[in-house]
Amino acid sequence: MTHVDLGGPAAAGGSKNLRGYLATPAGEGPFPAVVMIHEAFGLNDQIRRHADRLAAAGYLTLAVDLFSDGGPRRCLVGTMKSMITGEGRVFADIAAARSWLQATTLSTGRTGVIGFCMGGGFALLAANDGFDAASVNYGRLPRDLEPALQGACPLVGNYGAKDRTLRGAAARLESALDAVGVEHDVKEFPTAGHSFLNDQEEGPRALRPLTRVMGIGPDPAAAPEAWRRIEDHFAKHLKT
Repeated sequence: MTHVDLGGPAAAGGSKNLRGYLATPAGEGPFPAVVMIHEAFGLNDQIRRHADRLAAAGYLTLAVDLFSDGGPRRCLVGTMKSMITGEGRVFADIAAARSWLQATTLSTGRTGVIGFCMGGGFALLAANDGFDAASVNYGRLPRDLEPALQGACPLVGNYGAKDRTLRGAAARLESALDAVGVEHDVKEFPTAGHSFLNDQEEGPRALRPLTRVMGIGPDPAAAPEAWRRIEDHFAKHLKT
C-alpha cells in the first residue's frame, strides 16, 4: 500500500498536485483495477481501509484524492459545484486516475469505479466515461438523471432506507437505468442509513448525535451483503 503522485500530462485540467492511495493485491499481477472516490471528509483512514478491502479481493485499487490542491476546506465547495455542473476539475482528476491505472503494468486494463456518499455521486456521473463497471454507494443523483446515465457501464447501487438525505433515490435510480437500458442491480437496505458501509462514525464528535438522527453511520447488519454485491459485480465485469 502506497501513496502515488498522479500529476503531469494525464492530469491536464485537473489538480496540479493530484495524489492517491494505491492498494495492491497480494501475489503477481496484472490485476483488474478500480478507481475509488472518497466521501466529503476526504481521503482519510476510512477510505484507505475501503481500498485495502478491495485489494484483498483482488483489485488494484487507487483511491484518488480530490482535495489534493488544498484540502477539504479549500476544495469542497468547488468539488460540489463540479457535481452540479457535471464538468470541471474533479472529472479530469477521475480520468487521470483511470488513465494511470490503465497504463501501469500492474493492471489488466479492465477498470471499474466506486464511490461513497459524495464519491458515489461522482462514480455515477463517471460511469459513462471509459469504465467497465461502476459501484454507486448512497450517491446523490443528478437533476437530469436519464441523460447523465446514457451509455453508462454496468452498475451496482447500494442505498439505505433510513437515509433521510436520499429518500427515494434507489427507486429513482433503478427507474432511470431501466429507461436508458443500462445493466444494473440497485438495492435499498431496510435497516441502513447513509454511509452504512463505513466501519466507524465520521466527522466531528460534536455533530455525531445529529448525524445519527439523520440516519448517517455504520450498519454492521447490512454492510456485509452490500460488500458482497460490490465484489460480485466487479468479479463479473472486471475479472472476465
